[in-house]
Amino acid sequence: MLSTERPELSYTVLMKTTLKLAAVYNILWGAIVILFPNLFFDLIGMERPNYPEFWQCIGMIVGVYGVGYWLAANDPIKHYPIVLVGFLGKILGPIGFAQALIENRFPLSFGINIIFNDLIWWIPFYLILKEKYKRDKTFFS
Repeated sequence: MLSTERPELSYTVLMKTTLKLAAVYNILWGAIVILFPNLFFDLIGMERPNYPEFWQCIGMIVGVYGVGYWLAANDPIKHYPIVLVGFLGKILGPIGFAQALIENRFPLSFGINIIFNDLIWWIPFYLILKEKYKRDKTFFS
């Protein structure tokens, strides 16, 4: 059966779905980190932080991003600044991890966190931003 949907419509559905998945993931990850701040460290065999409140704060920030992604899913092009800020965080987070890894402050096993929180979202977030630019030829409107 041939689809009669316009490609733009399918692409919009894909962008909305991506942001909703990112929202659910971020909210769940944030909630787990807030409620069980030592869980990730125990799972990867890393020493628990002296101040788990810092890790819980990161969980809160990630969870709040999730709320932003959910709201942006209603109109990804209109709400592209939320996607842009998230994308920047997903680029900068791995850079910080790489630096900590080089300086031997984090074990490689911490990278599992980077894969799921950052790397898997690079392409979908990039494609949303690319579509926004393609439609409007600017990021400053």
